Amino acid sequence: MDARDVVLRPIITEQTTAEMENRKYTFEVALHAEKTEVRRAVEEIFGVNVEKVNIANVRGKKKRQGRYEGMTRRRRKAIVTLTQDSKEIKIFGE
Repeated sequence: MDARDVVLRPIITEQTTAEMENRKYTFEVALHAEKTEVRRAVEEIFGVNVEKVNIANVRGKKKRQGRYEGMTRRRRKAIVTLTQDSKEIKIFGE
């Protein structure tokens, strides 16, 4: 599996932006990605040293549009903690 197939996109919210100061970055990852795959992919894409990876499965929510009902898609997110000697990940173009 290619590194870009494992790490799909960064998750940018108010809470995850605040955690970036603590060297924790949140990414949406492939549904079947394991911690070791996520670690290797982040290190390959961004050129950083990863200390720890936590993974959470997010269930889909029930949504309605008029009389029609459906579910949002399920996803998997990874919270990646970098080592102290690692450089930071530039998510926003500066």
